[in-house]
Amino acid sequence: MKQKRFYTEDETLDMVLGEKGTPDRDLYEAEMDALIMGNAIRKARLARNVTQEQLGEMTGMSRTQVSRIENGRSTSLSGISRVLRTLGISASLEMAGVGRFEL
Repeated sequence: MKQKRFYTEDETLDMVLGEKGTPDRDLYEAEMDALIMGNAIRKARLARNVTQEQLGEMTGMSRTQVSRIENGRSTSLSGISRVLRTLGISASLEMAGVGRFEL
């Protein structure tokens, strides 16, 4: 009986999207990062019992803009930064060769 081979997530992504650094893989990873961040923002908002509409009012954004951030469809650093500050979440961005910035 032939033994099955199991693949790691990275091996599977390499086969399907290409290795890290290829355009399709970079796009996939950027979209996944945006979804993960958006989900974390949604959880923080819900933990504070705030609606998207209320968060929009608190940040000067529309409910639609808040929804786009939470669904990973908006990666505007200024918008994300406003939402994080309003929710009382500290975050930073580290850029290789440039340094670390508080959002």
